[in-house]
Amino acid sequence: MSPVPTAPARRRRFGWPQRVFSQVLLMQLAIATGVTVLATGLFLAPLSAQLDDQAMRRALAIAETTASPEIADELLGSQPTAGGPVQAKAERIRKATGAEYVVIMDMRGVRWSHTAPQQIGRVVSTDPSDALAGHEVMEIDSGTLGRSARGKVPLRDDSGTIVGAVSVGIEYDSVRARLLAAIPGLLAYAGGALAVGALAAYLISRRLQRQTHDLAFSDISALLAEREAMLHGIREGVLALDDSGRIRLMNDEAQRLLGLGPEAEGRPLEEVLGEGRTTDVLAGRVTGEDLLTVRGSRVLITNRMPTDDGGAVATLRDRTELEQLGRELDSTRGLIDALRAQDHEHANRMHTLLGLLELEMHEEAVEYVTEVVGVHRATAEQVTEKIQDPLLAALLVGKATVAAERGVSLRIAPGTLLPDRLVDPRGLVTVVGNLVDNALDAATGSPDPLIEVELHAEGRTAVLRIADSGPGVPHDQRELIFTEGWSTKELPVHGKRGLGLALVRRLAERQGGSARVREAQGGGAEFTVVLPEALTEPGLATAVEAR
Repeated sequence: MSPVPTAPARRRRFGWPQRVFSQVLLMQLAIATGVTVLATGLFLAPLSAQLDDQAMRRALAIAETTASPEIADELLGSQPTAGGPVQAKAERIRKATGAEYVVIMDMRGVRWSHTAPQQIGRVVSTDPSDALAGHEVMEIDSGTLGRSARGKVPLRDDSGTIVGAVSVGIEYDSVRARLLAAIPGLLAYAGGALAVGALAAYLISRRLQRQTHDLAFSDISALLAEREAMLHGIREGVLALDDSGRIRLMNDEAQRLLGLGPEAEGRPLEEVLGEGRTTDVLAGRVTGEDLLTVRGSRVLITNRMPTDDGGAVATLRDRTELEQLGRELDSTRGLIDALRAQDHEHANRMHTLLGLLELEMHEEAVEYVTEVVGVHRATAEQVTEKIQDPLLAALLVGKATVAAERGVSLRIAPGTLLPDRLVDPRGLVTVVGNLVDNALDAATGSPDPLIEVELHAEGRTAVLRIADSGPGVPHDQRELIFTEGWSTKELPVHGKRGLGLALVRRLAERQGGSARVREAQGGGAEFTVVLPEALTEPGLATAVEAR
């Protein structure tokens, strides 16, 4: 049997780490090390020059102290010998100051003193012309004793005449020793600073590791790409807020639902949306699940989830069409009930008519039919005469039929007159339909149930007034009823209420108008809606019809 092949062992590859934590740590350590080395080098470079300058100034100070008139008199009054007074004083000064040498010379450059006595009487090894010319000299130079930091000054007698020069040297090895002695301490400080920097870099990198969940840069890039694709691909609005309530990001659907643009990102929520329930829900001041809110003409379902950094992410779903379907379902159910009742009434009428015919009471039968048909025809003619817009007139005729079947009288007020010049008939149909439905629910079951509708034009402004004979609205609830989600009725089939009056007010305010409620005469509630610029100019309407 052949041996089973085994997978080759993986070679351990050493290279640049992939984790954000490791990369940041290495970069910070490299930066800290580079800065430490650079700072140390920048400190050592001028330190050497400073030590040289200090040594030269020290040598010059010793030379200036040595070049006294007494030394000049002894120079003029003696010979350059190892036992002479000039040599004795020079050696005493050298030992007292710690200088490498103290050389006193005459105008010819001949030494009168030296650390090595055999050099006395000989010419100096370096050029003394500058000092003999009356100038002070500081330099680093090499002589018979090696390299040294030197200071040279002219030697003057009591009259100020230059009779020689004094040269003092500081051993250069001592200067270098001071520099070398300073390096360990400097490196210790640099090492300490590097250790502190490395610890800080490690702590920062560990925090970054926790915040990035120890991901690699490629993982983060992939997550960002996936997030962008997901945010802009889903059909729900997504809105992210920071801990200060500023908009951090919005996807395309959220911008569409809220009516905002990309410029809203980075701005406070209250600034871009204004005050209202939508802002309160998104900011977390109203809590709960599947919260209803109205933005413009849209009905939205909002859910909000806080994040660990103090912000939040909110999702928005467009429920406008579903809400309309729900309301249509409610209307359809009511219409079915009305048709069922009307069918029952129609059967009774047909039985009555059949009985009159069987009894051969033909004239009474004709009168009965004329009376029944005339009532409905009169109602339709009354509505279309005062409400000239066909959509609105049809709505009120239908509502009158439903109201009659529920035992409620729907009456058009005498002051009603609305020409066929509406800018947005569907918007007004929504307003009237909501208010009539609410009035019908309130008036049903009350003594002498009645709904009165008044519509009239004031220039380009449409004014709507609907009163009912119901229980009315308490004074402390007259603003709450226009709030999304507030209702005193039982939940319908689609599970939500409290949007009709909110939509009415939003439609009115969107056109610069208002919606309010007060107590009607004789009890009940009276709603008044004012819609500025709801009608076109009379001349414009005529011109459009002529075309």
